[in-house]
Amino acid sequence: MRKLYVRRFRVKGTFVANITLKDDRIHVGERFSFTLQRTLRLPDDGKTYPLPPGLGAFPVLRVSDYEDKVPQQWREQGGFFVPLYQREALWLQFEGAWWKPNAVKVSVGGINAVSGEAWNEELRNDPQNYIVCPDQPWLDGINIGESQIRQFVATPLGLGDTIEEQLTGSHEWGGLQLQVFEPRPGRFPDQPPAPGPVIFESLAEAPAAAGMGIGAGGRMEQKIYPDSYGLDTWDPASCTQVLIHIVNSEQYFAITGREPPPSPVSAQLYSNMKLPWFQLYDEDRADLPASERLKTVKALQERELERGSGEKDSENLKIDPDQIIHLKNKKKPS
Repeated sequence: MRKLYVRRFRVKGTFVANITLKDDRIHVGERFSFTLQRTLRLPDDGKTYPLPPGLGAFPVLRVSDYEDKVPQQWREQGGFFVPLYQREALWLQFEGAWWKPNAVKVSVGGINAVSGEAWNEELRNDPQNYIVCPDQPWLDGINIGESQIRQFVATPLGLGDTIEEQLTGSHEWGGLQLQVFEPRPGRFPDQPPAPGPVIFESLAEAPAAAGMGIGAGGRMEQKIYPDSYGLDTWDPASCTQVLIHIVNSEQYFAITGREPPPSPVSAQLYSNMKLPWFQLYDEDRADLPASERLKTVKALQERELERGSGEKDSENLKIDPDQIIHLKNKKKPS
């Protein structure tokens, strides 16, 4: 069991939610939490794939525990850091309370992953620049519309390949940034009704299953749901910020003295082993329109081919339909 860390962030002169870290899960306040899940990097071959599996949570460490080893900018910003291998993919897994949800903004290198706008503390609905959790159970990449995202993939800063560098020309932020908002008082109950409903339902048996930034990977099927509660539901003064710095394996060892967990197997090998992929049945849910700004972001493979430093994905990834586990995302209780 890891030590439990607690910290408060001050925003606009008001104390907001506690941030705690326990067993590689970051908790914000009493109900919302998230993990960063290891997963397979999808080939960028023009195809759109179902949801790849989670291969376990990344180790998450607190910047303040390594202040003598981390960059000065990290010490000033605080937050957490995680190790990723170059071109390794990740997704964000959210948990929240259906009876009292949260609005959440996700940014990669200071670029909003839903709307493509620059980092700010403002909630907007035209275009919507946030998700609602637990209605949105996970986020695997940047919004390119038509029920698709481009996968979050780790890439070194300074080459111009990250989403941030492509859209701003600089790498001021790197990493991931989350902002969590509480609902306004009185909009939802303070205690859960009993009994609570099952929000997710599997339609088949599923087996148990300072130097880096985020680039765009292969295409994946995933909707980003519109806010069904309305913008006025959320308290803008309750913004709590969580900063996630990303390091490569060498930087992680230099800071911690430990080797990071091994990188996952390739997508093709995983598929050959007949392990599961996932498809979410959510036809009754709407999808946010594409971010025109994020649609201009080039995938890592395209950037590397332009520089002459990469090779075109040769994996002819084929997924047996029997490997796909179908999940149902039910509507929230009325």
